[in-house]
Amino acid sequence: MFLISDNVDTYTGMRLAGVDGVVVHERKELREQLEKVLQDKSIGIVLLTEKFGREFPDILDEFRLDRKIPLLIEIPDRHGTGRKKDFITSYITEAIGLKL
Repeated sequence: MFLISDNVDTYTGMRLAGVDGVVVHERKELREQLEKVLQDKSIGIVLLTEKFGREFPDILDEFRLDRKIPLLIEIPDRHGTGRKKDFITSYITEAIGLKL
């Protein structure tokens, strides 16, 4: 696993859990780090704070469409998630077309 975070608090917490990573703030830095991480074949999962998904969805979509590995996962940061409380149920409902 590898973390790309937009804040030091999330980075520090993940480092304490044994996950290496970096802190970036700009669009260009995010793209550079993703390209660097994709070259490391030992990384299977890249954790990204949700802020990147909101601010730079085009970059994440580009990397997700071009590659199957590593898996890019958006995680909440210290401010919590920007998603609705029932986002998992809504996601499943959309995916299978049945209301749970």
